[in-house]
Amino acid sequence: MCLDRLIPFDYGRALKYPRRAAIIRVLMSKKTFIAVDLGAGSGRVIAAITDSSKIVLEELHRFDNPGTDLPGGSFWNSIGLYREILEGLRRAVELHGDSIISIGIDTWGCDFGLLGPDGGLLGLPHQYRDPRFNGMAEAMHALMPEVEIYAHTGLKTNFYNTSLHLLAEAKKNSPALREAERLLFMPDLLAYWLTGRQACERTVASTSQLLDPRTGEWARDVIKALGLPDKIFGEIVAPGTVLGPVREEVAAIIGKAGIPVVATACHDTASAVAGIPMEGMGSLWLSSGTWSIMGIESPEAITTEVAYQLGFCNELGVNDSIRFLKNISGLWLLQECKRQWELDGKPLDFAAMSKLAEAAEPFSAFINPDDPAFANAGGMPGKIQAWCKKTGQAVPQDPGAVLRVATDSLALKYRMVFESIKSLTGRDFQRLHAGGGGIQNEALSQATANALGIEVMAGPVEATSCGNVITQMIGTGHLADLQAGRELIHRSFDFKTYQPQDTAAWDAAYASAKELLTRIC
Repeated sequence: MCLDRLIPFDYGRALKYPRRAAIIRVLMSKKTFIAVDLGAGSGRVIAAITDSSKIVLEELHRFDNPGTDLPGGSFWNSIGLYREILEGLRRAVELHGDSIISIGIDTWGCDFGLLGPDGGLLGLPHQYRDPRFNGMAEAMHALMPEVEIYAHTGLKTNFYNTSLHLLAEAKKNSPALREAERLLFMPDLLAYWLTGRQACERTVASTSQLLDPRTGEWARDVIKALGLPDKIFGEIVAPGTVLGPVREEVAAIIGKAGIPVVATACHDTASAVAGIPMEGMGSLWLSSGTWSIMGIESPEAITTEVAYQLGFCNELGVNDSIRFLKNISGLWLLQECKRQWELDGKPLDFAAMSKLAEAAEPFSAFINPDDPAFANAGGMPGKIQAWCKKTGQAVPQDPGAVLRVATDSLALKYRMVFESIKSLTGRDFQRLHAGGGGIQNEALSQATANALGIEVMAGPVEATSCGNVITQMIGTGHLADLQAGRELIHRSFDFKTYQPQDTAAWDAAYASAKELLTRIC
C-alpha cells in the first residue's frame, strides 16, 4: 500500500502527532470503499479508508468530463467515462487490494441512456443542457397541466428534467426511443456496465419528473399522459442496494473479482446531503457547487399550491427521506467568469477572484442568478454587465466589481429561498449546514451567513464522496444507519463556522433586491 500518497511524512515519528497517528491507526485496520464521483465537468475515483472511527479520503484518479457538441445535439462521452472508471478501479486494486469492500457511483441527475433488447446502448446520452428541451415544457403542459404533474411528481418543470428530454425524443419519433427496452440514468448505466444488472436507483430517478416521491415508484399516470413507452421504466432500487459483483470481464481489467457494486445515493446531491453531518430531520442544508441547492430533509413530500408556485421540488434521499429543495444557479456564474477571462488571456485563479470580490464595493448592483440569460455557457462577465444595464443599475466595470455583484447576488438569492422555506414549513432555523466544493469560497460562505442572519457551519468539502461512502457502508452492513454515518463524518473532517456580520446592511440590500425583482417581473 502506498502510504505516502496519503501522508507524506516520517512514519517513525507519527505517534508524536495525534492527528497523523489517528490516520495511521485507520490504515492499519482499514476497510476501503471506492467512491466514483462524476460531475458535469470532471470525475474522480476516491478510496475511502476507514476503521469505523475515522475516514481518510485518497484521490486515486481524476479526469475531465467535457460535453461535446455534435451534429444532432450535445452529448456525454459515456464510454470514455466508463474507461476512466475502470482505470480508477485498477489503481484502487493495485493500492488497496483485499481491503476493498465495495464500489458506489454518483453523478448529476436527469441524464440517461437507452438500452436495446440486447442490452446495448442506443446512442450516446445527451446532456441536460442540450437544446432539444426548447418548447417541450409548453408541449408537456398541453398534455398534462404542470400543477397536475407537480401533484404526481413533486417537481416543478425545469429545462433539465428527464421528462422534457424524453418528450423531445418522442416528438421526433426517435429510433432509439422506439427500439428501447430500458432507460437507465447515468450512474445506473455505468453500474450496469460494471455488474450486468439493469436497475434505477431511487434518488437519481427522483430528479426525472417521472417518479412519485410518496411511493418511490414511477409516476405511471404522467408517463402515460406524455405518451412515453411504459416498458422502458423498469426496476427501482433503494439507496444502499447491493447490485452484485463486478462482471468477470471487469475483474480481468481491474485485477480483482467479486467486488460488490452498491447503488449508493446515486444522485450527487442526495449523496452530498447524506454527507453533511446534520442533526435530525428538518435541518437546513446547502449543497454548494456548480449548482447551489438549498433545502431540508422532510419525512414527507410538500406539494402545496404555494410550494408549487415558488418552484420547490421534492426529491428522494437516504433513509426514506424527502429532500425538499430549490435549485439555485450557484458557482456556475463564477466558474463561467473564470473561463471567459482565461479565453480572453487574463486568467485568474479562484483565490485571486475571491480577493478581488472582497475588495470591491458591496451592493452596487443585483442580478437574478437564475435568470435564463445566465443559463448557457460563454461570455458570463458581459452577460452580468448587460443584465445590470437592462435593469437600470450601475454596470460593474472591472473583474472585481463583476465578481462582487455575482457573489452578493448569490447570497441574497439564498436569503430569498431561506425565507420561502421558513414560510412553507412554519419553522425557524438557527444554522445552515453547508457542504461541497463551493464552501472553499470563503467570501461566499461569509456572505451567506450575513445575508441569512444565521450561523453557517461549512463542511465537509467532500460531502458528496462522504455521502456516497457512508451509504455503501450502510448497505454492506458496516454502519447501522445514516446518523451513525454522519457521526463518523463529523469525527473525520474539519469544519468552519461563519457568524453573521453587518446584518443591517444585508437586510437593506435584501429589501432592495426583492423590490428590483418585483419591478422587473
